Amino acid sequence: QVQLVESGGGLVQAGGSLRLSCAASGRIFSINNMGWYRQVPGKQRELVAVIDTNGGTNYAGSVKGRFTISRDNAKNTVYLQMNNLKPEDTAVFYCYAGGLTTERKGFHSWAQGTQVTVSS
Repeated sequence: QVQLVESGGGLVQAGGSLRLSCAASGRIFSINNMGWYRQVPGKQRELVAVIDTNGGTNYAGSVKGRFTISRDNAKNTVYLQMNNLKPEDTAVFYCYAGGLTTERKGFHSWAQGTQVTVSS
């Protein structure tokens, strides 16, 4: 069992910035990738940004140039710096992590979600 705790959501005006963080804990042997998805009621959950343990990144086209994901492998923690926020970024952001437990079993874990609201 791997637990994820995220923080940093809130209410900002268009053009503002927020920084999300997510920390994984539990019997973790390795984390293959970690990042965020977001969801609006009535729509599918979509990938925002993900980073692997080697630093490779993948971003949704709508956030490239505005969002930056980074990692601290020693702390099993990732950060998402969100700049130039737009009203269409408003969503619940869910942190995700996948990897291996100390028993060498695969895991896929989700945080409970944090609300990001961008006003016009």
